[in-house]
Amino acid sequence: MATQNFSSALPTPTVPAPAPTVCPKASPGYGKRSVPDQRPPRADDFAFLPDREQYIAGYVDQLPEGSAMNIKWLAKCQPLYGQMAVGSALRALGVAGHLRQARCAVGDGDNVRWVTRTFWSRMARDNEWWNTFLTAEAGHRLHQPEPAPATPPPPWVPAEPAAPATPEAPAPALVVPQQRTAPADPSPAYLALTRLGPADRRLGLSEEDCRELEESAAEWFARGVDADYLIHTVTAGLPATIDSPLGFVRKRLITKLPPHRPAAAAPAPQSGTSAPRLMVECTDCGAPGKAEAFRDGLCGPCREPAQATPADPASTEEPGIERDIQAHVKRLREQLRLR
Repeated sequence: MATQNFSSALPTPTVPAPAPTVCPKASPGYGKRSVPDQRPPRADDFAFLPDREQYIAGYVDQLPEGSAMNIKWLAKCQPLYGQMAVGSALRALGVAGHLRQARCAVGDGDNVRWVTRTFWSRMARDNEWWNTFLTAEAGHRLHQPEPAPATPPPPWVPAEPAAPATPEAPAPALVVPQQRTAPADPSPAYLALTRLGPADRRLGLSEEDCRELEESAAEWFARGVDADYLIHTVTAGLPATIDSPLGFVRKRLITKLPPHRPAAAAPAPQSGTSAPRLMVECTDCGAPGKAEAFRDGLCGPCREPAQATPADPASTEEPGIERDIQAHVKRLREQLRLR
């Protein structure tokens, strides 16, 4: 008697759901930045991508703003792919139109620093859209640079006395002494001291400790540094145990006080142009340049292997014409097979 075979073929493995958002925050100014005009997330947002790119795209899409987007952290915070695979996936997502990397100038004057940001789009965008967006972003930063936050006067500076009012009634006999309360608008120095504990629990300060050290910390801000610089300097190279956080922080605020910055003359403009405040980076090699010099997030040398592939409908389109998404996906898959 024949026996019935109840075994069936194993189901095709599906891409697992991305892990919970555990990727750490990037340094201030760096990390993920979502582009505007995005639709709400859907289950089929990245269904047209290969499995690896679909998984990485779903994971990146769930990360909050400012999350670290470097290859090392993305490989460490999800369980399936290592650094080489994550790097290839990010390159492919740039070709697919989901991301662009750019160096942005933050601050103004002598306090300008360059940070690397990854602009992310849940919807696949073509090159013309990215060029328009990045050009507008560069123009916005050129005319409206991000200023450093204004430092209010320290709380120990006495306020101007109010003009005495004309007495209309005898003064009350009972005089209530003024109570010392927390400032309604804390100074940047006070706020920076409150962040030392979350940055490293060995330096947790009480409210009274922060008030006591506020004047010393305010001297750092008077010399042109910001809260991130102060916190990084105070928390760098800590010993294994700290018996007195108050005494330790007071000593570091004194011994590591930065020097005064001499006022530098503003450079004269050359040929009526200003220095760029945003430069796009190649998703593969990281070379910077203007937005129009890149296509699919890649610079010219990194596009050469793709240009050696047989021509497809997406490569013959004229600028300004929206590319067909199916042809774009076909080109992406061909590039992935070449790697």
